[in-house]
Amino acid sequence: MAQVKSLLKNVQEWLMALTELGFSVILVLVVIDILFPGTTGITKNLSDIVGSFASEGAVGLVALLIFLLIYKR
Repeated sequence: MAQVKSLLKNVQEWLMALTELGFSVILVLVVIDILFPGTTGITKNLSDIVGSFASEGAVGLVALLIFLLIYKR
């Protein structure tokens, strides 16, 4: 049983590290797109994602809050 817990903890640590790497890459791409507009297109994609949450009204707001709660965890 202890081996399974250790394995799950290792998987969780890898996933957290991968998530942090992903957010770092997104941040770098946003900075690049701000400095050199139109090079990565990530700011347009992010604005589309935020717009899709906003267009759904309360359901979109709840989905965004759930996403943020999961991310903060």
